Amino acid sequence: MSLSGRSRTGILDKPLSRGKSEASLSCYALLFAEIVQYCQNKSHTVPELQNRLHSLGKNVGVKLIDLYFLRERGGKRETKILNILLFLKSTFWKALFGREADKLEHSNDDECTYYLMEKEPLVNKYISVPRDKGSLNCAVFIAGIVEAVLTGTGFTAKVSAHWHKGTTYMVKFDEAVVARDKQLE
Repeated sequence: MSLSGRSRTGILDKPLSRGKSEASLSCYALLFAEIVQYCQNKSHTVPELQNRLHSLGKNVGVKLIDLYFLRERGGKRETKILNILLFLKSTFWKALFGREADKLEHSNDDECTYYLMEKEPLVNKYISVPRDKGSLNCAVFIAGIVEAVLTGTGFTAKVSAHWHKGTTYMVKFDEAVVARDKQLE
């Protein structure tokens, strides 16, 4: 309670699932560009830079688990692989980026692998990649967030970002997670 007797709602008490984001896009673009620049200054190779971005994304993802699942869902978590992936594709993506991810597919070759696709990820939209770093995909930051959310909710997985149909996030679940999912059927 404030001194005037009125209750003030802090930013952490507001619901996440509002349709529009409260942060300006230009502010976000500047901040993310600085994060990329910071990681680039500490890295000597593109894989090292991508590993740093992925690691930072995992740190963000860990914090989002608590924020989203405790506040928005009352602690309720998913138990099935398909349900958590659909949650990530729709609800979680909307909370982070203001829209759903474009597509979710299951691999025909490997029952442990799924693909989450996004034509133009927000993290790549305002980053210009130099020619000597042509393979750099800043969406590894988002891959880190997704990996942390999946692993933190009991779906141990490795997530990587690839240039394919825009950006494709390859989600490879641990075999124990797939076995547990089959037992729940």
